[in-house]
Amino acid sequence: MNITYVMCSLLLGGALAWYLEGVKVQSARWIALLTVLVVALYFAVSVITSGLDFTELQLVVRLPWITSFNIEYALALDYLSLVLVSLTLFLALVCVLVSWQEIQSKSGFYYFNLLATIAGIIGVFTAVDMFLFFFFWEVMLLPMTALIAIWGHENKHFAAIKFFIFTQVSSLLMLVAIIAMAAIHFQQTGRVSFFYADWLILELPLSTSFYLMLGFFIAFAVKLPSVPVHSWLPDAHTQAPTAGSVLLAGVLLKTGAYGLIRFVLHLFPQASMEFAPVAATLGVFSILYGAKMAFAQQDLKRLIAYSSISHMGFVMLALFSFNAIAYQGAVLTLVAHGLSSAALFALAGMVYSRVHSRDLNDMGGFWHSAPRMGGFALAFAAAAFGLPGLANFVAEFLSLVGAYQRFPLLTILAALGLIGSAVYGMVFFQGAFHGKEHGKEQGKKQNEASTIADLSKRELLIFSSLLVLLIVIGFYPNVVLVFFQKTDLITTITSAAGGQ
Repeated sequence: MNITYVMCSLLLGGALAWYLEGVKVQSARWIALLTVLVVALYFAVSVITSGLDFTELQLVVRLPWITSFNIEYALALDYLSLVLVSLTLFLALVCVLVSWQEIQSKSGFYYFNLLATIAGIIGVFTAVDMFLFFFFWEVMLLPMTALIAIWGHENKHFAAIKFFIFTQVSSLLMLVAIIAMAAIHFQQTGRVSFFYADWLILELPLSTSFYLMLGFFIAFAVKLPSVPVHSWLPDAHTQAPTAGSVLLAGVLLKTGAYGLIRFVLHLFPQASMEFAPVAATLGVFSILYGAKMAFAQQDLKRLIAYSSISHMGFVMLALFSFNAIAYQGAVLTLVAHGLSSAALFALAGMVYSRVHSRDLNDMGGFWHSAPRMGGFALAFAAAAFGLPGLANFVAEFLSLVGAYQRFPLLTILAALGLIGSAVYGMVFFQGAFHGKEHGKEQGKKQNEASTIADLSKRELLIFSSLLVLLIVIGFYPNVVLVFFQKTDLITTITSAAGGQ
């Protein structure tokens, strides 16, 4: 298996799409689609035929890179990486398909930035040299900023700059922590190392590890995002093109959760235990605040964006509960929210392409002319508020059951977020697909209403694939959870929590 081939193929495919834009405009999207399909197939076949046990990290490549500082090009996979890379490649297909008709200008350059972002995200999920991890962390930032700034909506430049500044400032804190860890490794062993496995055996005083943990935590909390460092997200989501919103909510936010799991909890278990009450409180506050703000929105994309803040609060609460059940719920939430949020943002983009507005006041009565779209909208809204039988229900149930054993009062408060999600989910569905019919104005006949086109075959394919996965995971969550019964992080969690 060669993850480098995956990333390089995405970059080359994006470059080819950019080049062919000048030859034939439609070539770019076909090249992008074919690239993602081939890469996803190669990755799936490689994993299945590898014969490796991914319960623990399996090193797939380790080569010298910057030898003067002992920085290496090192990539590894375990079940957590596999699940998130698979989610990334699947949503990459969704991103290409939702962009099919939306992107008409500079389409080749657009697909280059889209595939470059995806390559950077895969690098983040697989890098085990910490300098290389930081490199990929920055690589995924630049093309995503370009997607927002060039192909976004009316306030795209403001949103892109805000996204860039928030991510850059928090990344600098992480860079300081990475350099400090390398310096500590030099003090204890006599050589500089940025290799993740070398850092796991370092002996760190609790006071030192606490501050180092904060450097990583803040960077990942911004990307998650968690209140109070969340304000970039609604603007970025609102102004981004549809595929940008799908990629942000479906995958990019998960890099923050991945960082918390892989580095904060794993490298600094005792410091994380000390910090857990604060982190769990921030998680609950994010759940309630996100739900309240989602209910208050009239902009459809901002509503979905605030709902993402709320759902990611469950991940924060679950991870810092130091409980094996809660951890499994957090991982399942990453997958479930990735699918459901991607579906909702794709839906918002399709509605916008038809009515040229994101305002719920400009919508209503869509069910009459677009019943298939309405049916999928209801299903995805139900998934977002945790309807039993869909993946989000199992994920949030496990998160709350596990978290209750550590933080009973906070968990009870967090459960109120489930009620809030049902409220804003129905506000969205009622406002867009029922109620007053879109286009009703004075002077029009009472039974006359403007119509919108129902889902095309391409859009049906997108929504059907997302809904099938949500249903399958909802009824058979073990298709994901089976990989997380006995991972090395479960061992870390239980030992740090005193065998809880």
